[in-house]
Amino acid sequence: MYKLTRFQYPRDRSVGDSQVLTTEINVAAIELIDAGGRIGLGFAQSLFSVLPDSAEIERIFLEQAWPGLEGKLPSALALAVRRPRGGNVRRMTLPFEEAIQQAVWDLLAQQQGVPLWQMLGAERQSVPAYASGLDFHLSDHAFSELFGNAAEQGYRGFKIKVGHPELERDLHRLNLLRQAVGPERPVMIDPNEAWNAQQAIDALAIFERAGHRIFWVEDPVPRDDIDGLKMIRRLGVTRVNAGEYLDLSGKRRLLEQRACDMLNVHAQVGDVMRAGWLASEHNVEVTLGNSFLEIGVNMALALPGVRWLEYSFQNFDHLVEETFPIRDGMIFGSDRPGHGLRLSAGAEQACRAIAAAGAATAVTAA
Repeated sequence: MYKLTRFQYPRDRSVGDSQVLTTEINVAAIELIDAGGRIGLGFAQSLFSVLPDSAEIERIFLEQAWPGLEGKLPSALALAVRRPRGGNVRRMTLPFEEAIQQAVWDLLAQQQGVPLWQMLGAERQSVPAYASGLDFHLSDHAFSELFGNAAEQGYRGFKIKVGHPELERDLHRLNLLRQAVGPERPVMIDPNEAWNAQQAIDALAIFERAGHRIFWVEDPVPRDDIDGLKMIRRLGVTRVNAGEYLDLSGKRRLLEQRACDMLNVHAQVGDVMRAGWLASEHNVEVTLGNSFLEIGVNMALALPGVRWLEYSFQNFDHLVEETFPIRDGMIFGSDRPGHGLRLSAGAEQACRAIAAAGAATAVTAA
């Protein structure tokens, strides 16, 4: 069996980078239910467009996703190796793929009676988290407040969005960050492919002359510019973190070409573990980028050598009964069987309240 729940409500702040901006949350929760009543949970997020109504979401799920799930063992769905062929090589109309992986692995770990991170082989229960602002469109005041609060909460590093057409603005933000968090902890930057290789090299040199030692630069050039990534990496001015926008085949090419110091992965459980094994073979560090409600902590704990998980202060917490604990800049795996998240019984009501409050604010402002 399955259950689908649609959520739509305004964000509590603008979220974006040098390429994109979003002010609303559109999410569908997918719950896969086995014969024993256990529920595997996954989240399908549409970042830049409104999801259709619940009936249309269910129609698409029934047509495109459910035939491949119905009657299958979670272990078979999680571990099967298949070769996609012909017209089957296509994305679903709605972004169900990652949510299905989350739900299937959640259900499999519950059936084994263990937390997912333990089932994946983890020998630790916590990993350092860095504060990521998704801050490109924030005012200077909101930017400083967000990172100042993150520093007080003990986050182990800080990543800001850069790639503004005016490089002076990026430098200004780095100056503001240092004022807000101090000079002791690592600073990362993410232009989201805004630069070419020479622009990235020039920017890093300017930042360093201004006293900003950058711990890593993430996706500085377009994802398929392997030569550009290698050019930046050869200079040794900072670590190159790449791979966020590449599928597993692209990540393999990145590793084979020695074009990154760190491989960035996300939250499709099976794909993340495969990418982690590939990175280990090439002796390349893995970093866990944004994953919905930090589900990726399970893989971060299990993959050897992962030192960082991204945390970006998005208002999702009311969707689940309990989030992953974060203390002194460390995020902990859940003791619950499965990946650790359960849909909150009051999630729909909370979302309606947030949407109503947002509408009231808009009317007042008008």
